Amino acid sequence: MHIIAGERRGAQLFAPKGMDTRPTQAKVKESLFNIIQAYVPDAHVLDLFSGSGNLALEALSRGASFAVMVDMDREAASCIRRNVDKLRYGERSRLLKCDWRQAVAQMKDAGETAFDLVFLDPPYRMTELGEICAALADASLLAPDCMLVLEHRTGDFGYPDERFALWKERTYADTQIHFYLYSGQPKGE
Repeated sequence: MHIIAGERRGAQLFAPKGMDTRPTQAKVKESLFNIIQAYVPDAHVLDLFSGSGNLALEALSRGASFAVMVDMDREAASCIRRNVDKLRYGERSRLLKCDWRQAVAQMKDAGETAFDLVFLDPPYRMTELGEICAALADASLLAPDCMLVLEHRTGDFGYPDERFALWKERTYADTQIHFYLYSGQPKGE
């Protein structure tokens, strides 16, 4: 696993051992970033199930301004720290070692700047992506026209509510990626 493009192109990344994390494959990551390239420069990025930090670190290498990476697994958090140190992105990133609900609450309480780009790549057994998107919107953590990249096993994944408009969809073997734009409109308006 490595950084594909940008200022840290070619840098190898550490990955957690075991089957608890599933890094995005290089071909999928390259395709994903080709699709969202206009959303990356100067973006405030959230990688909610970060694993190794692969997606957030790729975004930073390609010009994102800041990234928050969240993972509750100790091994994953250790890899994220090692990767951030290796790439010298300590001043442009922050790690929250907790589950997604705690992370949303912490970021809301701290008045976190709204995110322009969000990666949601949870373990495949999780199918509550719509609930997660709603929680982020309800906590005012999404900028208007925020791009949300939802990676999941092919099939049902818990669709986001009407505040999120499907922009694109791609399938790679047993992996699907849905790209949603956040309208910023509260429910019912």
